Amino acid sequence: MNKYRTHNCKELSKKDIGKEVQISGWINKKRDHGNLLFIDLRDNYGITQCIIDKENKNFLELEKTQLETVVKIQGKVVSRSIETINKEIETGEIEIVINKFEILGTCKELPMPVFSDQEYAEEIRLKYRFLDLRRKKIHENIILRSKVISYIRNEMTKLGFLEFQTPILTSSSPEGARDFLVPSRLNPGKFYALPQAPQQFKQLIMVSGFDKYFQIAPCFRDEDARADRSPGEFYQLDLEMSFVEQEDVFKIVEKLMVNTFKKFSNKRLLHDIFPRIPYSQAMLKYGTDKPDLRNPLTINDISEIFTRDDVSFEIFKKLVKSGSNVRCISTKNTKDKPRSFFDGIDKWAKEQGASGLAYFTFEDDGDLSAKGPIGKFFSKESLLEIMKKTNSKVGDSIFMACGKQRDLEKITALARDKIANELDLIDENIFAFCWIVDYPMFERDEMTNKIKFSHNPFSMPQGNLSEKDFENPLDILAYQYDIVCNGIELSSGAIRNHKPELMYKLFSIAGYDKTQVDEKFSGMINALSYGAPPHGGIAPGIDRIIMLLANEKNIREVTMFPMNQNAQDLMMNAPSNVSEEQLKELNLTLKPKK
Repeated sequence: MNKYRTHNCKELSKKDIGKEVQISGWINKKRDHGNLLFIDLRDNYGITQCIIDKENKNFLELEKTQLETVVKIQGKVVSRSIETINKEIETGEIEIVINKFEILGTCKELPMPVFSDQEYAEEIRLKYRFLDLRRKKIHENIILRSKVISYIRNEMTKLGFLEFQTPILTSSSPEGARDFLVPSRLNPGKFYALPQAPQQFKQLIMVSGFDKYFQIAPCFRDEDARADRSPGEFYQLDLEMSFVEQEDVFKIVEKLMVNTFKKFSNKRLLHDIFPRIPYSQAMLKYGTDKPDLRNPLTINDISEIFTRDDVSFEIFKKLVKSGSNVRCISTKNTKDKPRSFFDGIDKWAKEQGASGLAYFTFEDDGDLSAKGPIGKFFSKESLLEIMKKTNSKVGDSIFMACGKQRDLEKITALARDKIANELDLIDENIFAFCWIVDYPMFERDEMTNKIKFSHNPFSMPQGNLSEKDFENPLDILAYQYDIVCNGIELSSGAIRNHKPELMYKLFSIAGYDKTQVDEKFSGMINALSYGAPPHGGIAPGIDRIIMLLANEKNIREVTMFPMNQNAQDLMMNAPSNVSEEQLKELNLTLKPKK
């Protein structure tokens, strides 16, 4: 028999009534009824109620024992009376009458109660993360994380993938985010970089002749925190395959996602085969390349309407004439919504930095008209044209914005979500996946006006490119794709460029000469010259998958030891100062702050 327990705190049931048992765990709750003391004992598996009466010599000591103290309890399993049965826990039909107890681990005064679901300041929660992790919801989230990762590993193996580990200490490369740098003691003045992703290594694995690779990979990026992104480090399911096209990758990932989400959630999947949405269509229809397809609202371009002579909304007409566009959102059967609803949306848009959202509602009191502040500026014929373009009917409303494309996409994307939430259009019991495809290979940097890679620089461009195509690089599309679920980007991926000469050409467009490419990507560019197969892959974020499955809005709720928004580990006091001796060993000196 184990020295600490015969059973865990979830195991005991009516079949154990009459047995002498011992269990160990944390004191979760105490209820003192004068002559009787009730204790809920908790371990990783569950909770068991224990009871001791005042006549027991251990009563007074247990009475004063601090919550979250670790104890061993010995006693007899008895049946609960019918009126005291607790159906919310597995052991709810029994309790243990305490004969003896032993304190295994003392506990100081708690900075936060563990048994409560009350929200606490993030600073407290992260400083005492070991206590926070004892709380029911987050404890279950972390267990879910473990189970999902184990399941994914098993599924990938069944699909014929081999698991390999790639280096953590590597070289710095321009992959889109800031690197974490590690100074080399043995090579003074030089630095390793922690990998932003195993991108180059997984491609090298394909060049090495392995056909299907995966790993649950740690990734490190010196980025700012967001609700769906941890600063510092995160994990992704990194995978790569040889001799594949885009659809081959999609089939593998779709099967994995469908199976995983069906196994670990009761929510319904909107699609088992995920829609393929071209990037240009996504930006027009949803204003973003991370659309939430649970939202039925779509965006339409109605710029042409404002070139008509029978439209007199001069503000928009002048802006359109000078190169701006007009995009709108149609809301179904909103004629009975109060004026405050429409004005509230307009006010909200101004708070987002836009000039507002103009609006009207289609009416027919014998003749088609538009009700609202700007309704009088539109003729019957122009309204009919808007109805046609937006698939609207009488009783529907139009919200519209005017501006330059980037600004317009931003505000209409936000408005689409805002209006849908106001109208309660989002079904929270659905997972809506999609693929965003046909990304442009390049984009223009708004700050520098220079051409840069829009996504992964190692992606294969589409088509058989001629010199003429390179004259208009912004028109080149790539075999790049994102997988999105409920408005959250889970991953980016691509069919890789395995042709060295083509890679040099594409990098030259982005401002890198051959020497720079050889210096930054020497290992991979050299390997591609020795017989590289066509290959491609993707890397869905583990943390974001768990966040969706756990129905959490913040990624820190599914991460065991996350940093705060300032990239600080409050529990371990990282980052921390280091000694002069350590700096000396690394041939480093710190400049004093001015």
